[in-house]
Amino acid sequence: MYWRDEGFLLSKNNFNENSILIEVFTFYHGKYTGIVYGGTSRKQKRNFQTGNKILLNWKSKNENRTGYFNVELLKPIAPLFFEDKKRTVCILSATSILKILLPERETNKNIYNSFENMLNGLKFDNWINLYINWELSLIKELGFESVVKNKQNENIKKALSYNRNLLMENFIIPNRMKFPLFRNILEKYFN
Repeated sequence: MYWRDEGFLLSKNNFNENSILIEVFTFYHGKYTGIVYGGTSRKQKRNFQTGNKILLNWKSKNENRTGYFNVELLKPIAPLFFEDKKRTVCILSATSILKILLPERETNKNIYNSFENMLNGLKFDNWINLYINWELSLIKELGFESVVKNKQNENIKKALSYNRNLLMENFIIPNRMKFPLFRNILEKYFN
């Protein structure tokens, strides 16, 4: 099995001395996990910042097994905001939410496009409003449109709290998940 796709890095973990296990959100293949040989090398390490846009070549002997990625950096996102804690936490919050909520290997181009637009909007002054609207669109895309009220013109603190409650009631509590740490940190920045 082989495929090629673009995607965003959601997480990385050490796999062995030279390799890492990454989780990515791709345009055509959804959320995927795979091993990157040599991912801990100096040359490769810089590519694996959470939120970066990467080109992925995936291969596996069997479609149902964990495969292997060859990765090229398409667009560094995270390094642009290393000096800005709030925007960095925003990236980590969004990727951790996608990591726990998206089903494995299920394509959702609308979520992918809205996530990419939100990341591209981090350079603007109203980035937190774009993030809040992104969370709402994610909740709608995952099938809970009826619970979302379009009253997000209130202050940022109330909007983030509202979204947190929607996430907790519809995803986190029913599925016995842990609410993402970075999402809590992001909300605390606006208290």
